[in-house]
Amino acid sequence: MTISHISNQAIPSGESVKFEEIREGIQVLINSSFPDFMVGKYISLDELNQYRRKYLTSLILEERGELAKIDQEVMEAIQSNSILSENIQDEIEGSLSFGDRLADQIATFGGSWAFIIFFFSFILIWIGTNIFLLVTKAFDPFPFILLNLILSCLAAIQAPIIMMSQNQQEFKDRQRSEHDYKINLKAELGIKLLSEKIDHLLVHQNKKLLEIQEVQTDYLDDLIKAARKGVK
Repeated sequence: MTISHISNQAIPSGESVKFEEIREGIQVLINSSFPDFMVGKYISLDELNQYRRKYLTSLILEERGELAKIDQEVMEAIQSNSILSENIQDEIEGSLSFGDRLADQIATFGGSWAFIIFFFSFILIWIGTNIFLLVTKAFDPFPFILLNLILSCLAAIQAPIIMMSQNQQEFKDRQRSEHDYKINLKAELGIKLLSEKIDHLLVHQNKKLLEIQEVQTDYLDDLIKAARKGVK
């Protein structure tokens, strides 16, 4: 039975890894905690994956100098085997104030066909009322100065509201981009770890098959020798 040099516990069959089978950078990382880990020693696959995660973190630190908050969240998710996928839309909406949500609703209505039809109808009714219905006592006769004032005030108010909504939309897009980046980064690092694990399993399996073939060859040689002795 193979014993792990790290935990001094028995390693399940097929999950033992020799020192010489480990990547050099990870060997150095393990030796920083266990200096006597050397050729001929074994480590379990789960323990090796933990050091692989630490090694990936160290590589990112060397490349960027310092882990950004978003990268730190990814590394913590990898080490704890937690997921990053979540309903980001609910989180974003929950962080908006009442004024932000109101600005979004106003901007959404202001950019809809319902608003265009409503406002165009309002202008026609206003003009028609002052020209045809209130010919002698029109409250806003031609050239409709009061209507122009209302339109100017509406445009002055609508412009900053739309800008507020655009700022919120930019914030939402940035949050979604960061969320997608974290998921993509974790998926990339996870694929690297999975690839190394599969490589190890394939190498271990090939060694087992080779050992079986060698035993079968020895057994066949013994049978041939026994048959020759029988013939003599």
